[in-house]
Amino acid sequence: MTVPEYKNLRRAYGFDEVALVPGAVTMNPENADVSFSLGDITFDIPVLASAMDSVVDPNFAVLLGKLGGLAVLNLEGVHTRYEDAGAVLSDIIQTPISEVTPLLQKVYSEPIKEKLVAEKVEEVKRGGVACAVSLTPSNAKRLSPIADEAGADVLFIQSTVTTARHKSKSYKGLNFTELSKAVSCQIVVGNCVSYEVALELMRTGITALVIGIGPGAACTTREVLGVGVPQITATMDCAVARDEYLRETGRYVSIITDGGFRSGGDLSKAFAAGADAVMLGSVMARSQEAPAGGYHWGMANPHPALPRGTRIKVGTTGSLEQILFGPAAVTDGSQNLIGALRTAMGVCSAANIKEMHRVEMVVAPAIKTEGKSWQLTQSY
Repeated sequence: MTVPEYKNLRRAYGFDEVALVPGAVTMNPENADVSFSLGDITFDIPVLASAMDSVVDPNFAVLLGKLGGLAVLNLEGVHTRYEDAGAVLSDIIQTPISEVTPLLQKVYSEPIKEKLVAEKVEEVKRGGVACAVSLTPSNAKRLSPIADEAGADVLFIQSTVTTARHKSKSYKGLNFTELSKAVSCQIVVGNCVSYEVALELMRTGITALVIGIGPGAACTTREVLGVGVPQITATMDCAVARDEYLRETGRYVSIITDGGFRSGGDLSKAFAAGADAVMLGSVMARSQEAPAGGYHWGMANPHPALPRGTRIKVGTTGSLEQILFGPAAVTDGSQNLIGALRTAMGVCSAANIKEMHRVEMVVAPAIKTEGKSWQLTQSY
C-alpha cells in the first residue's frame, strides 16, 4: 500500500557535491574584478575573517585590512574581558583537549569591560583600516553605542541562529530597524540559512546578511542541535531572497557565506551560488599571524550549559598574504585563494562577482574523486 508522506524532504548541497561549468569565453584572471562593498565601504577582495579569538585580534585586523579584506573582531572575546589577552590565549592552547571546554567556560565567564571595547576599536582604527566588530543580540544594545562612538565602521550582530522576530518571556528582542537608526555604522546580521528569514531580516534595513549554521571546522552545532543547511543550498536560498528584496525596494543587501571553506574551489562555488563575499575561520587560523598559533575554536564553545564547538589544531601553513595571494607552496588549494578565485572567474566568463552569480553549477558528487585513484591511495 502507498504510505502517506509525513514531510517532503528536498535535497540540499554542500561544497563537495557541486562543480562549476566553464563559460563560452575565457578571460585573463588579472582582469577579474573581485572587489566587494558594504554600504559605502569598498574592499579590494571579498574576504572577511571570522569574529573568533583564534582568528582575529587588532593586529590581525589591521593586517587583513591592508591586504584588502576585512577582519571582524569579537567584542565578547578575550580581548575585551582581559587586559592581557595573550596570556589567556596561551592558557587555552596549552590546555589538554580533555580539559579545554571547562577552561573556555571559565575564561568567557569573566565580565566584558566597556573600557576595553572602546580601546580595541580605537587600536584597529589607528592602523588606518576599516574596523568591523561583532556582538551577540543580547549585548548589542549595551555595547554597540560604545563601539560606534569609538569609531567602528561595521557592526556584526551574530548568533547561532538570528531572526527578525524573537519570542521571549524575559526580555524584548533586539529590533534591527531601531539599531540601524541608533548607530552610524553599517549593520550586518547573521546567521541564517533560509529564504523567509533572510527576506524578513533584509526588510529591517540591514546592510548585509551572514549565511551559515554549523559548517565551521570548529563548530559542533549540527551534531549537538541537529540544525543546519549545507552551504551551497543555504547560499542559493538566501540569494533568491536578496534578489527578491532588490526587486521590491531597489536596495541591494549583500550576503556573506560564512564557514565550511577549505580551498579556493570552495570560494568559487560559494560565489557561483550567489555569495557577495565569504567569511573564513579555520583557513585564517592557519596563518602565521593568527593569534592562537595554529589552534582554533568556535564562538559557541564556551556556552555555560550547552557547548557547541571544540578546540581543534589546524596548524600553521604560511603567512596571511601567502594564503590569500600566494605563491602557493601546497597543492590542496588552501593557499592563493584569490588567485584561484580569479582563475575560476576567468574560465567561467565572469568579469566580476555579480557575473559569477550567473555561472552554471552542476550536481557532481565525484568532482574531487573522479580519476584521482593515485592521489587517494598513494603515500608520499
